[in-house]
Amino acid sequence: MRIAIASDHAATDMKSALITWLRDNGHDVLDLGPQGSESVDYPDYGYKLADAIASGKAGRGIALCGSGIGISIAVNRNPACRCALVSDSLSARLCREHNDANAIAMGARLIGIETAKDCINQFLNTEFAGDRHQRRVDKLSNPA
Repeated sequence: MRIAIASDHAATDMKSALITWLRDNGHDVLDLGPQGSESVDYPDYGYKLADAIASGKAGRGIALCGSGIGISIAVNRNPACRCALVSDSLSARLCREHNDANAIAMGARLIGIETAKDCINQFLNTEFAGDRHQRRVDKLSNPA
């Protein structure tokens, strides 16, 4: 499975470290930018991540910005995406288990690199529980 990753300028250092770590652990990573630390607008990169997931270019996504909030909102504008803002391994596990999240967002100014890695491990290695949760996830795409 290919993992897409995008950030804004506040999270380029974390993004670079995570890309190296993911590749060192055998993952195929699609880096959607930015490449430098010049100021950019997080919605542009959130939309790129959402497009990669919606088009099938990536199976999962990791979105990073200073707080994780803005970029998660941008990703979730695409109806094919379920991006959860996470800050610990439990929230990362539950977003997969209960919500079938296909993207996570994290704040580089709020969590450290080891916590980010823990979140990603849970996100990538937790299966969706289905059952009663499927009915709820279906309602996210088809509101009554």
